[in-house]
Amino acid sequence: MATLLDQLKSMTVVVADTGDIEAIRAHKPQDATTNPSLITKAAQMPEYADVVDAALTWARGKGDSNEAIVGFAIDRLAVEFGLRILALIPGRVSTEVDARLSYDMQGTLDKARFLIGLYEDAGMSRDRILIKIAATWEGIQAAEILETEGIHCNLTLLFGLHQAVACAEAKVTLISPFVGRILDWYKKDTGKDSYAATEDPGVVSVTTIYNYFKRHGHKTEVMGASFRNLAEITELAGCDLLTIAPKFLTVLAETEAELPRKLSADTAAELGMARLEMSKPVFDAMHAQDRMANDKLDEGIAGFSKALEELEAMLAAKL
Repeated sequence: MATLLDQLKSMTVVVADTGDIEAIRAHKPQDATTNPSLITKAAQMPEYADVVDAALTWARGKGDSNEAIVGFAIDRLAVEFGLRILALIPGRVSTEVDARLSYDMQGTLDKARFLIGLYEDAGMSRDRILIKIAATWEGIQAAEILETEGIHCNLTLLFGLHQAVACAEAKVTLISPFVGRILDWYKKDTGKDSYAATEDPGVVSVTTIYNYFKRHGHKTEVMGASFRNLAEITELAGCDLLTIAPKFLTVLAETEAELPRKLSADTAAELGMARLEMSKPVFDAMHAQDRMANDKLDEGIAGFSKALEELEAMLAAKL
C-alpha cells in the first residue's frame, strides 16, 4: 500500500511549511512557504550562517544607517532563502511582506514590488514567487493591484469566510486559511480539550471556503495551513494545496494506510451555497461579528511582527 504522503500528493499539492533547506531536500514538496517566524528560526541555525552573512554584506552597500542596513538585510535574507528553496523544488515559494505593513496598502505594494525585484535581479521568474500578505482589507486591495502586474499573491492569516470571499473577488492567486490556529481559539473559548476531525472548527472552515470557491467558480486556490494534528491534514485530502510542517510530512511518509478523498470540486459544484457580494462595509461588518477572526488576525500580525523584531535584533548585533 502507498504511503499517506504519496496518496495525498496524488490529489493535493503538498507544500513544505518551513525555511529549513534540508527538510525541503528530504521531503521533496511541490511548493514551499515561509513566514517571519520560520525565517528567524532558520537564520539562527549555524548551517545558515553564510546566508545571513551574505545578506548583511549586500545590505551594507544599500543602507546609510544601521536601521536601514538591517531592513535591507531582512528582505535579502527572505529572498536568499527563497532562492535556495526554489533550487530544490519544481514549483513556487511564498515570501512574506513585513507584517507591520498589514494595514498599509501603499507600503505593502512598495515592499512586494521590491521583493519581486530582488528575485528578478537574481534571475528568478516572478511566476515562481508568491508574495505573502496578511488578509486585511488593505492587504487584499494591495494584492488585487499586484495581481494585475503579474505579481502573484498568497493571502495569509486568513480565518473567516469574509476574508476568503474578498480575496476571491480580488482574484488573488492563493489563500492560506489557518486550520490549527482556528482550533486553538475554539478550544480556549469553549474549554473543550479536543474535537473529532470532522468537527474540528479549522477543518470545517477550510471545507466551507473550498466548497464556496468551487461552487461559485472562483479560481483562487485554497491552501490549508497551520496544522495541529495529522487528522486535520487527512480530513482535508483533496484541497487544492496543503502546507505542512516537516514533522507531519515525516509521519505521512512513514505511514501506510488508505487515504480517502474528502474534498472534491465536483461535489462542491452541487451544493446550494448562496453567493456573497463583498464590499468594505460588508467585510468590516462580518469581521466585527467574528470574534475568532478578529482575535487571530490581530494575534497573527503581532506574532509575525515580533519575529521580525527578533530577527532585526539578531542582525543588528551582527553588525
